[in-house]
Amino acid sequence: MALDVARGMNCLHASIPTIVHRDLKSPNLLVDKNWTVKVCDFGLSRLKHNTFLSSKSTAGTPEWMAPEVLRNEPSNEKCDVYSFGIILWELATIRLPWSGMNPMQVVGAVGFQNRRLEIPKEVDPLVARIIWECWQTDPNLRPSFAQLTVALKPLQRLVIPSHLDQPSPPLQQEIAVNSTP
Repeated sequence: MALDVARGMNCLHASIPTIVHRDLKSPNLLVDKNWTVKVCDFGLSRLKHNTFLSSKSTAGTPEWMAPEVLRNEPSNEKCDVYSFGIILWELATIRLPWSGMNPMQVVGAVGFQNRRLEIPKEVDPLVARIIWECWQTDPNLRPSFAQLTVALKPLQRLVIPSHLDQPSPPLQQEIAVNSTP
């Protein structure tokens, strides 16, 4: 799943001009019947014509936003890389980011106190390293999605569920019908 997201984001960042998503988060990822992930919701995306994007709007979801965006500073495509690190953390921990904190607390913790989510010791060290690289405070130190695609390829073996080798049974769907008297 992470590799699909990295590939999709690499296409956006490699386009001319670069497309910066600005709202990359797990709720904006669609999964098809073959478990292929597609990035969606481009409502906040922008074309990058210069070195930085500057926006007077901090629209988005703080739990996935890069520190520079939370501080309303100029940003570039590397803000999407930070957000991808949050998604990778979610996949590795099966938890929601910053649960128990309200959005303003997240803004303070990430944007102004330089805090990051805790990566449990059980997370594969290679995955943990990639997450930390995505969360670098200096956006220029974060990897590109091209680099992330290369780094994630060998990790596919860690996460390919055995049930994907076999066809899955059709899902039963029940539709509740309310009858009006």
